Amino acid sequence: MITLGIESSCDDTSVALVRDGVEVLASLVSSQIEIHRRFGGVVPEVASRKHLEAILPLLNEAMTAARCEFKDIGQIAVTAGPGLLGPLLIGLSTAKALAWQLKVPLIPVNHIEAHLTASFLAAGRKPEFPYLGLIVSGGNSNLVYVTGPRQFKCLAQTLDDAPGELFDKVARHLNLGYPGGPVIQKTGEGGDPKRYRLPRPMAGKGYVFSFSGLKTAVMRIVEQEGDRLNMRDLCASLQQAVAESFAEKVEMALNETRARKLVMAGGVAANRPLREKMQQLADAHKAELLLPTIHLCTDNAAMIAAHGYFTADAAPANSLEVNAVASWEMGGPHNF
Repeated sequence: MITLGIESSCDDTSVALVRDGVEVLASLVSSQIEIHRRFGGVVPEVASRKHLEAILPLLNEAMTAARCEFKDIGQIAVTAGPGLLGPLLIGLSTAKALAWQLKVPLIPVNHIEAHLTASFLAAGRKPEFPYLGLIVSGGNSNLVYVTGPRQFKCLAQTLDDAPGELFDKVARHLNLGYPGGPVIQKTGEGGDPKRYRLPRPMAGKGYVFSFSGLKTAVMRIVEQEGDRLNMRDLCASLQQAVAESFAEKVEMALNETRARKLVMAGGVAANRPLREKMQQLADAHKAELLLPTIHLCTDNAAMIAAHGYFTADAAPANSLEVNAVASWEMGGPHNF
């Protein structure tokens, strides 16, 4: 079974073809980073126009790269939420038109759920349950216990900023560029993560994340240090604080659930200090750690196709009538 995946939830247009949910035949992404860099963040109206320009040429390119014809497609999986409404509608409308023309099933996919599937896809494996999942991205920070294809028990969410949002705001304040995660990691390479004492927000306060306090603490250090500020050490210290904040909650969950599989995914899962911290934690608990490749960390259609393949049975019968939703809870019903 070849599944065509389409993703357009934010600022990346992506098309992929995946066989049996585990073999990537083609996975292409058209990035808008350079376009939005001048604004320091994503402008939804601009993103929508760029998705519209990119999606059909990208589709044809992906079909060529996979050496597939449209008659080979058995089903289409598309991001229906959560995300920016305008961009979502571009991908969903394209997927609906193709599904209707090809007379194949359409599977609406929650792209936050799909991030976790990306870690299994990277290993060429189908999802194995139960496992503990940590999704860390520009807009999300979720710790979940997963017992089935769309069965999630939410253990923790952020009260305020998501980690990617934190990195973007700090990078903007420090004039480092956009997106924040990669530039902060690059700037912090070789830095002393203990140089600056940053708080671990909500430490010892149960299953809850918070990152806005870290942003405030960084800005305070910048003001206090002035010309003495060591940018490399500050970025290293910030990444360490984020990694340890996640590690405390994940360790609680590993102890409580006795999970023997830890899955981390999302854009911020590409962060090296965070990956290293999770590996240390998994090793200490004798748990297997599954991570996506760097290409599969950010929003991509390969994870959409894979997740669609494994959740096809849960797709609504009237999928051609579904609409995009800006907010869609993990495991929640298709209330479109």
